Amino acid sequence: MITLDTVKESQVIQALIKSGNEHLEAIGYTDHGAFHVGLVAGLSRKILLDLGYDQRLAELAGIAGYMHDLGNVINRFGHSQSGAMMSFAILRRMGMEPEEISIVVSAVGNHDEGSGHPINAVSAALILADKSHVHRNRVRNRDIATYDIHDRVNYAVQNSLLKVNGTEKTVTMELKIDTEICPVMEYFEIFLERMLLCTRAANFLNCRFGLIINGVQLL
Repeated sequence: MITLDTVKESQVIQALIKSGNEHLEAIGYTDHGAFHVGLVAGLSRKILLDLGYDQRLAELAGIAGYMHDLGNVINRFGHSQSGAMMSFAILRRMGMEPEEISIVVSAVGNHDEGSGHPINAVSAALILADKSHVHRNRVRNRDIATYDIHDRVNYAVQNSLLKVNGTEKTVTMELKIDTEICPVMEYFEIFLERMLLCTRAANFLNCRFGLIINGVQLL
């Protein structure tokens, strides 16, 4: 049985993640490397476990989380679809069951806010985990004077936490933002589409999505 640990140990997957992250750095994107995909993998799995889903389905969410950005090695544009096709080929070669492959690749192919939709529980968990990773440690440009809006928004976030309450059926993103670096409205200018996708993902899991910034409930 293919597990998240199996996927993490794959030298092919490790190389693709590393190269894709280097390509994004070359065009000025925030970090999408091993730390990001590892965090998203763990959180994707935890979301489903906290909501009472089957452990194997949660494991598939972890696998999708770890593989979701493989397409960056080809091009940032359309990376979710190219990543889904790459994931299909890799997981098939590993011997994963076709039914499970279909769940993973559909989640990978639907995680991006430009074209994605929560079409199953794994995809919904991946969306929530991926979009909640906003933090200053993802910014790679060290010259604050040259930050664009994406760098400012990420660097302004001093702490981010996604809370899942299985009893109350809520998924809440809590952020602490340095408003001297980035006003809250600038955060929404960049991330409104992502927050709307998170709302749909939480709804798919029969939960209510909430957003709290600096102690104030905004969604």
